[in-house]
Amino acid sequence: MRVWGTVSDVAVQRRELKFKKPGIDRFFHFVVTTGALVSLLVLGLIAVFLFLRGFQIFKDMGLSFITGSLWEGTGAPGEPTTYGIAPMLVGSIVLSLVAVVIALPLSVAAALFIEFYTAPRLKKFLVSLLDLAAAIPSVIYGLWGFFILAPRATEWAISLNHLFGWFPLFHVPAPFFDGSPFIGGMVLAVMIAPIITSVAREVFSQTPPDQISAAHALGGRKWSAIRYVALPFGRSGIIGGAMLGLGRALGETVAIYLVVNIAFKTNLNILFTGSGNIASMIALKFGEASQYEVKALLAAGFVLFAFTLAVNMFATYIVNLSKRKSA
Repeated sequence: MRVWGTVSDVAVQRRELKFKKPGIDRFFHFVVTTGALVSLLVLGLIAVFLFLRGFQIFKDMGLSFITGSLWEGTGAPGEPTTYGIAPMLVGSIVLSLVAVVIALPLSVAAALFIEFYTAPRLKKFLVSLLDLAAAIPSVIYGLWGFFILAPRATEWAISLNHLFGWFPLFHVPAPFFDGSPFIGGMVLAVMIAPIITSVAREVFSQTPPDQISAAHALGGRKWSAIRYVALPFGRSGIIGGAMLGLGRALGETVAIYLVVNIAFKTNLNILFTGSGNIASMIALKFGEASQYEVKALLAAGFVLFAFTLAVNMFATYIVNLSKRKSA
């Protein structure tokens, strides 16, 4: 009688597959890895430089450097000196939020229009135009905002105050509307809109076509497919683009310097003149600063660096959370 052996009794010889990457692949992997590591190294060195140069300020001022509202003194021996960046930190947040609130709906609408409503040839042209607009230097936006946008935006601010002046956000203590956070936020919105639009459009282009076809097959119109398929699918791209634009708006210098009346005060009335951000304050004071004040400005730069990094980390968390919910 013949007894058949089980699989476990048979010695199975496994063959190992060895794959050797071509030389060009190994070279490309080396270049990309080196570039990523160098970028991280440079970023870390910048943070270390700013922290070390501003360490004396953090030591002397403590937490009041972030929460204080006065910037007085040159740091000369025997002279009282007080440095606090709270007004400029609040200004950075207010200007950036105004820009995102204005730019986000327009950017999402533009991304949907380009991806789902334009002809292929026009689509290529508009995508190239977006890339070009995102690469325009900020000084060009600043000059355009100063000479073209600011006079018209001042009239819009007067109208908003006339209609919604009862709301604290649009109330002004005196009729001065030029150089306000509203005007600065509009210039920033024009700057960051191409970035948000480009990111959102790229994500919308990855929408599964079978789901779009299924929505049409069920009798839905194009807007129904966009509302129930494309927008939920592209939620992470919309959030990521908005946060990327917010990160650029937080650190903008030249455009804010040109269109906003830089004033060291906390201004939550977005239509009222006078505001600023940390970057514009550094540009304004750096040329005439003493050695001790330069340290304070570098410490302010470190705070802006850390704050922007925290915003980007929070954006990454929100995008990943949105992806998991979509899945």
